[in-house]
Amino acid sequence: MNTAAEILRYCPDLLRYQRRSTRVVTVGKVAIGGDNPVRVQSMITSDTRDTESCVKEALGLVEAGCEIVRVTAQTRVYAQNLEHIKAGLLAAGCDVPLVADIHFKPDAAMEAAKWVEKVRINPGNFVDKKKFEVREYSDDQYAEELERIEAAFIPLVNLCQEKGRAMRIGTNHGSLSDRIMNRYGDTPRGMVESALEFARIARARNYHNFLFSMKASNPKVMIEAYRLLIAALNEQGADWNYPIHLGVTEAGDGEDGRIKSAIGIGSLLSDGIGDTIRVSLTEDAIHEIPVARALVAAIEQETSRSPLPVTPEASAEAAATAYDPFSYQRRASARVEVQGLGLGGGETVRVFTSQANWNAVAHKLKQLGEYQPEIVNETSGVLAVDPLDSNAMAAVNALEKPQAVTLPDGWPHPVIASYRLLASRLEPRHPILLKDTCTPATDASRPFLEALLPAAANIGSLLCDGIGDAVLIQGESAPGAGLRLAYNILQAAGTRIFKTDYVACPSCGRTLFNLQSTTARIREATGHLKGVRIAVMGCIVNGPGEMADADFGYVGGAPGKINLYVGKTPVEFNIPEGEAVQRLKDLIRAHGKWIEPKPVEPETEAQPELAHA
Repeated sequence: MNTAAEILRYCPDLLRYQRRSTRVVTVGKVAIGGDNPVRVQSMITSDTRDTESCVKEALGLVEAGCEIVRVTAQTRVYAQNLEHIKAGLLAAGCDVPLVADIHFKPDAAMEAAKWVEKVRINPGNFVDKKKFEVREYSDDQYAEELERIEAAFIPLVNLCQEKGRAMRIGTNHGSLSDRIMNRYGDTPRGMVESALEFARIARARNYHNFLFSMKASNPKVMIEAYRLLIAALNEQGADWNYPIHLGVTEAGDGEDGRIKSAIGIGSLLSDGIGDTIRVSLTEDAIHEIPVARALVAAIEQETSRSPLPVTPEASAEAAATAYDPFSYQRRASARVEVQGLGLGGGETVRVFTSQANWNAVAHKLKQLGEYQPEIVNETSGVLAVDPLDSNAMAAVNALEKPQAVTLPDGWPHPVIASYRLLASRLEPRHPILLKDTCTPATDASRPFLEALLPAAANIGSLLCDGIGDAVLIQGESAPGAGLRLAYNILQAAGTRIFKTDYVACPSCGRTLFNLQSTTARIREATGHLKGVRIAVMGCIVNGPGEMADADFGYVGGAPGKINLYVGKTPVEFNIPEGEAVQRLKDLIRAHGKWIEPKPVEPETEAQPELAHA
């Protein structure tokens, strides 16, 4: 376990909320960082050459509350049309800042910077062309590579300075360069170093109007990468206080996409990290905005709760023994048996429910499928303990046998910080039951999204830190929906895999097929393959890299043509789109991971659904 001094490198106080202090970066009329609110942004999906469609879609996003709009610019020809898109928006009375999204093409970045307020570059492919080469780089060879990057990047830095443009140095886990991969591996540390290489070049030219991002489809990887980034910036010095853009890339759609985003983004916002966010959903971009705004509001509400009454010294000491924020390891605990099931001690993370909710679903357990209630809270024997009460904590720790412990209902302090405190003061042998809220819901008309987002942020963040042996959803009053939410949080956090896992990117102008309808077809065909992970990628920008964690990949290779992958290795090319889903099924079957689907039991109770608007 790290020392207190080491742990606090990324966050001033892990038990008391404090927003990270940053310099201000200006993107047109919008200021990011400093005392400004967390900005919400999104990305249009229209072809960048289609001025009318791009302007219409951007106006719709702005009307929904989007503050910054991103547009892809695949080549210099695409980037040239940004002039007309910008002019069209201004003619419509809209001065929303535009961001050009650049991959592979420095000349496209140079053209885009003439017309838009911000340019996003990906350090993994701005100059490097990923070949998945395995080689050893000597220090001299590595230095030569950096000189090559500098020669290509300095013209863009100079142009952004001249025109007052902002920049995002946006690392993606799925597109690290071969140079970084060979020296640092496919790691969060490699993601950070990739971004710092470009930041050092910008700073050497006295250019500071930039911010960072560290996106990944795996919330654990994403959280760790951002924490390592902040720690690295702190080590560099006080003037490395650049704002942070948060996002979970390839999060997917529906509840899964919202939950993954809430875990990754919500965890970091809860620690005061993050100045602008994008929730990336495989849906029409306009649906991202209400989710992002609601997530920011949920975290603001949670972090404004009564802070834990602990001194900074006590906070640092407690945090040092709670968990390692830079390397996932599940908290050690001893196994206890509760209602015939093992809890803690390496057992799968269990799902609790209330007695009332158990009574409501007991007659239709078969229809609930995988979303089964496992333990009834009121008769479980789990102890509700105040972690601020030294006598109560001492009494639990003095018990001869391990005892499952949780926070008491009515607890007034922020959930994440409180469970961190509990984990630090509780002997590791005692398992912990996580609650999404200590204030059980009573309003049945409450929108489901308002329960989903804080639950995913609170429980998901703790699970990604290795804290928690069981979960209890109390913020959603509908029994079936609460169980579904509990299991989906466990899946998204990578804690308990009970269904097919999908990595699906959001649509953008690069996408070579309809992501929404294609993802729906793939889900329909493969949704019964428990534990199989399938990546659905519209193009190759992040495809091979993000598929490193997937079993199989479905990637747009050309208009109307699909490439199939096993892991990050392409195995079939240029498949007609109409045949590709069947060929994916055949590929899964050939690798011994196909099973025939079972008949679906009819639903007997309508479940709350997510409203898009």
